[in-house]
Amino acid sequence: MDYEDVLEKFDPVMGLEVHVELATETKMFSAPSAHFGAEPNSNVDPTSLGLPGALPVVNAKGVEWAIKIGLALNCEIAESSHFARKNYFYPDQPKNYQISQYDEPIAYNGYLDVVLDDGTTWRVEIERAHMEEDTGKLTHLGGADGRIHGATASLVDCNRAGVPLIEIVTKPIIGAGERAPEVARAYVSALRDLVKALGVSDARMDQGSMRVDSNLSLMRKGATEFGTRTETKNINSLKSVEQAVRYEMQRQAQVIEDGGEIVQETRHYQEADGTTSKGRPKETAEDYRYFNDPDLPPVIAPREWVEEIRATLPELPWVRRARIQEEWGLKDEEMRDLVRLGALDLIVATVDAGAPSDEARSWWVAYLAQKANEQGVELDALSIEPAQVAEVIALIKDGKLTNKLARQAVDGVLAGEGTVAEVIAARGLEVVRDDGAIEAAVDEALAANPDIVEKYKAGNTKVVGAIVGSVMKATRGKADPALVNQLIAKKLS
Repeated sequence: MDYEDVLEKFDPVMGLEVHVELATETKMFSAPSAHFGAEPNSNVDPTSLGLPGALPVVNAKGVEWAIKIGLALNCEIAESSHFARKNYFYPDQPKNYQISQYDEPIAYNGYLDVVLDDGTTWRVEIERAHMEEDTGKLTHLGGADGRIHGATASLVDCNRAGVPLIEIVTKPIIGAGERAPEVARAYVSALRDLVKALGVSDARMDQGSMRVDSNLSLMRKGATEFGTRTETKNINSLKSVEQAVRYEMQRQAQVIEDGGEIVQETRHYQEADGTTSKGRPKETAEDYRYFNDPDLPPVIAPREWVEEIRATLPELPWVRRARIQEEWGLKDEEMRDLVRLGALDLIVATVDAGAPSDEARSWWVAYLAQKANEQGVELDALSIEPAQVAEVIALIKDGKLTNKLARQAVDGVLAGEGTVAEVIAARGLEVVRDDGAIEAAVDEALAANPDIVEKYKAGNTKVVGAIVGSVMKATRGKADPALVNQLIAKKLS
């Protein structure tokens, strides 16, 4: 159904569950490394493999960081909370249950204010933020796009099983209307910025350290009861969050209009075309048979400890953005564009490496954003570091690179040809400062363009640009532009 028709007949009700992997050294309940990227099934032990007799021990840093996230989300922190067993069978969960929290989460009743595209603020109410362990990872073989549908075999990697996880659950988001997809994207973006600022996670959606489950139902206009919801699982980009919500609104509306019923189920988001596909029937809380884990004691968070953690909170993203906006003299819409593009942190890091803020912004928002778009990746996934961008900017300022040569140097770094210095040396990009060679190119250009020389002598000084262009072309863009202009002016005078 057309989106406009959906909005005429229905009101969306949305809920978002965001899973954030914590960047602790070890897993939540045992000693193996929690780092991403190791050989499959190398970061495992009897506890994370669910072997008989293996007992869990709580990672204290994981608890501390859970409290830190809760405080930053304006949550109340429970003085006593419990771990529970969430029972279900799935191949990537070796114990056949997941250690989580159910009726006594560590953080609850909070909120996060997010800024939408037009500058308005939307408050997203937080139901809870609870601790749990992540599951393993399945790799499906033989199916389309790595999905389980049509797969002929699946491989299980238990490295991720037991990695500390915080699940942040919103209260129902009502009244967003046509802006529901935008609110979803803005909320996840703000949450990603927050956990990165806290230093508790790298929030790499492309690597699965931050994943989004989107719950959505529709109410007919004027109705008071929520409709049946679906849960789109494991969405891994901001763009996909927005598209998944929008598509599911349109799909559900069409099903209802055709006289069908919405089934409470999980659904899979399809990156290729922005649609969702059927997963499995969605369980209720009762189906998981939650009960307190008998192997784990309650988590006690004394007020004094909570306040000590509160005192360690860094400058939060929205406060930091306001400060930077004032320091750089940016308009509200300019700052929103930087945030939405994912460029702000990269620009700040480039400035911290010595570049002027306006030049750093120009590089990331213009040329590098174009390169990211061509590669189909997020800006921070480009193979270039802010310090390297600052180095290129400094070389331009010192007259060792022209803007054109600088772009070639950046292209080389992006292509994996080495450092900035190595690319410049290999490609022979440094500006030519040989006065004799440049003067010869100037003489040749003047001789080849007598009509331009006559126009210049007649008072039309703007035509000198054509001579400069000829010299730069002859030197393959390597001549020092300032020296070229000086020599032309001297000879024409």
